[in-house]
Amino acid sequence: MAVTLEEAPSLVWILVKALLRFAFMVANNVFAIPAYICYVIVLQPLRMLDSKLFWYIEGLMYKWLLGMVASWGWYAGYTVMEWGDDIKTISNDEAVMLVNHQATGDVCTLMMCLQDKGLVVAQMMWLMDHIFKYTNFGIVSLIHGDFFIRQGKLHRDQQLLLLKRHLENNYRNRDRKWIVLFPEGGFLRKRRETSQAFAKKNNLPFLTHVTLPRIGATKVILSALVARQENGSPAGGDAKELDSKSKGLQWIIDTTIAYPKAEPIDIQTWILGYRKPRVTHVHYRIFPIKDVPLETDDLSDWLYQRFIEKEDLLAHFYETGPEELLSSTLKTFPEGLRMSDLGSFTGSQFICSLILKQSPSFCQARPCVKCQGYRDE
Repeated sequence: MAVTLEEAPSLVWILVKALLRFAFMVANNVFAIPAYICYVIVLQPLRMLDSKLFWYIEGLMYKWLLGMVASWGWYAGYTVMEWGDDIKTISNDEAVMLVNHQATGDVCTLMMCLQDKGLVVAQMMWLMDHIFKYTNFGIVSLIHGDFFIRQGKLHRDQQLLLLKRHLENNYRNRDRKWIVLFPEGGFLRKRRETSQAFAKKNNLPFLTHVTLPRIGATKVILSALVARQENGSPAGGDAKELDSKSKGLQWIIDTTIAYPKAEPIDIQTWILGYRKPRVTHVHYRIFPIKDVPLETDDLSDWLYQRFIEKEDLLAHFYETGPEELLSSTLKTFPEGLRMSDLGSFTGSQFICSLILKQSPSFCQARPCVKCQGYRDE
């Protein structure tokens, strides 16, 4: 497509801005990641003396690093609007987030919207594709205790055994609370045809905006982390009466990410910022673990039903836009629509925060065009 003379200046500016943002990202990584690694090494004696305090400090540094990544999108105008159940009320309990997966930007989106949920990010464990192990952030995730899973039938059984062992050795020993899992096992564009063929063969619903979830990792997590009562039933929480003293995994958070016009953001866009500012919508539904079946067949049906509901939710969103959803949002969040808090945070600020023993500051959220004047507390 030919570029007109009028369009040339704007295209040049987009290119220059992308190069500047890329240089900024590199500078962030050069400062922040080595700083994180150095502090972890220096604090090894503390790990021997007080393991819980060590992992608490490591978790704070990890949260700041994820805040740095989230800030790249914020600078470009990529913000998040949250609606549904208020997950902040269960931030101190153990929970699993089941998230639909469309692109690499899903991870960045979650990094942004979970920053204001207390210590959730600091005490979180991610399950992600093994390819992320070889990125610049891979060493940080390895130290923190995230799990890298290899996809494919040839590796499936072995990976599930490794996941079970990883949870036993790292989850509670490092005081982890939340786990982020993408049950579809891959990006929507890569798995859609395979999922639809499987659905047709097994007389299951034909899904377009999500794919049928895989049960393996979810089954392993629930088996390893759900506390059992004497009668063998799960000892979970109640959505209306939270019990901070209850042990084990207590909640399933059904999380749906919706991008305007079904155009997901990838990591390249997040870093370079060459697309126009936009608001990504994230919907939450909280399920007490006692309401989730743990037997394989029943759990499969339960997971399928959640993703069928995601399909309906996304189809409605893409057809009508967020306007139709405002009434339900205002009912579930007492303060109205939430825009995730995130202020500027660079690699140099990360180092200064550690030296000065201060947490990085986050500015108030910008108001949504649909609720002018709203400010996050």
